Amino acid sequence: MDLLIRNGIVYDPMNNIYGEVMDIGVRDGKIVDPSEIDPLNAKVIDASGKLVAPGGVDIHSHIAGPKVSTGRLIRPEDHYKTNIPCRLPYRRSQTGLSLPNVYRIGYGYAEMGYTFVVEPASPPLKTRHTHEELNSIPIIDKLAFILVDSNWIALDYMEKGDIDRLACYLGWLLYATKSYALKIVDPGSDLGWLYGKLSLGLDDQLPVYNLTPREIIIGIGAAAEKLCLPHQIHIHCNKLGYPGNYRITVDTMALVDKYALRDKPSIHITHIQFTGYKGDSWSSLESGSEDIVKELNRNPRATLDLGQVILGYTATTMTADAPFEYILYHLTRWKWSFADVEAECASGIVPYRYRRRNYVNTIQWAIGLEVMLLARDPWRTVISTDHPNAGPFTAYPKIIAWLMSRRAREEFMEKVNRRALSKCVLPSIDRELTLEEVMIITRAAPAKILGLDSSKGHLGVGADADIAIYDIDPRRVDPSRDYSLIEKAFRHTVYTIKSGEIVVKDGEIAKTVYGRTYYVKPVLPEDLVRDVQRDLEVKFREYYSVALQNFIVGEDELKKSHPVHVKTAF
Repeated sequence: MDLLIRNGIVYDPMNNIYGEVMDIGVRDGKIVDPSEIDPLNAKVIDASGKLVAPGGVDIHSHIAGPKVSTGRLIRPEDHYKTNIPCRLPYRRSQTGLSLPNVYRIGYGYAEMGYTFVVEPASPPLKTRHTHEELNSIPIIDKLAFILVDSNWIALDYMEKGDIDRLACYLGWLLYATKSYALKIVDPGSDLGWLYGKLSLGLDDQLPVYNLTPREIIIGIGAAAEKLCLPHQIHIHCNKLGYPGNYRITVDTMALVDKYALRDKPSIHITHIQFTGYKGDSWSSLESGSEDIVKELNRNPRATLDLGQVILGYTATTMTADAPFEYILYHLTRWKWSFADVEAECASGIVPYRYRRRNYVNTIQWAIGLEVMLLARDPWRTVISTDHPNAGPFTAYPKIIAWLMSRRAREEFMEKVNRRALSKCVLPSIDRELTLEEVMIITRAAPAKILGLDSSKGHLGVGADADIAIYDIDPRRVDPSRDYSLIEKAFRHTVYTIKSGEIVVKDGEIAKTVYGRTYYVKPVLPEDLVRDVQRDLEVKFREYYSVALQNFIVGEDELKKSHPVHVKTAF
């Protein structure tokens, strides 16, 4: 049915609307001019005194795939006391905290007003598994990035300097796996790991190949530029988790100047907290946030997300950076799972508890907040916890409260390691984000960074009708003082509307729908496709245990597919 949302206090940064009292019309899953809606033949929602915003967009959250399933298996204690019974016909049973089941993922995001989530690291060979889980997650729209940094076929093309065929292969790979963008994790690390190397710096030589991680980033970046992907390369930097790694992060951000062809963001640095460490040992660790923000402010082609640590939380760290997980296992001496995916990538999974009084954990907690508060441009910085690595996605309301209230931060700083705070700039930062900025970093900016701003992250006519209504009046609340009200309001919506359907009412699931899975479909030159196809027929027999035709994910394997056609620049 048609919907008419009346008298809401609307925050829609993409359309320069900040606190205007207005009506929103919805028809056939899209935003329309409210004058087109007949209130006598529509569902009318009175949003007087309530905040109305676009649905939230999470650019980086591990919600599906073989690593998530394995994580659930090695963390049975994560499920003992978290079961929520089903409530038919609207809600299936839920379980898990650090590693929720598929239902809790969809419901948990929707209850917070989020309607679009990115799975940021899927091995191409295992992406069929990823899609099976994405298909089962209710309500939210989603997409997946594929791992390509240690892909042997890609490395073959890079070593030859054949960027055209590299780009054509990566374009084919994205479409074959029904994925959206290219993910680079500690470039070259998997190949090094196979030969006994724990980690690689930007200029370390890879085994077998005459390449360095720096050259991998530039090569894949140049290929992504040729493909004109909506979201450019998404990078987990080298030496993640190592003291002193902030310098590699700064240097990696600057590499975009070596390959970018367009005056737009062309490199995204993910979970910046994990790669923002100064110092030469754990005992001398310091925050490197100021240096990272200096490069971010200089470089308009770079974007980033936080990977905000949540202290007092038992995480399940999972990443394709297998060498680091091996080191973390020896630090924790708890559990460890490792896998290698044929000619593509590796992964590791290690549970880890972030402790409030721990020196290192306190610095980790501070870095993400510092980066967000020091950055000048909220359109290039977005919230994440790298779920479930640094914290659960359900902690976003708490992070918003910290960003909007210095008092909230000071209250929490009383509970953490005091010596660690002396190595951070957070205690000296007065800045408090405005509600306008919060709406940018949780809605408009991630949608724009993903290249989906024509339909996501805003409430303009023609946009998808993904809407969150929160029980808070921004005109009557001082976020600096009333930060507990901010956290409470963003934890549960009054209404969440997904594609025009009311899916949450008064913080409870009111209807289950299934969102779409987005993927790119690049238009590739036919002659290059023929050449690459011949190469693949040989390479698959040499490198893979599966036949080429069995590798490809069919359109019919996606519950609700949404191809994004991309005109390339070959």
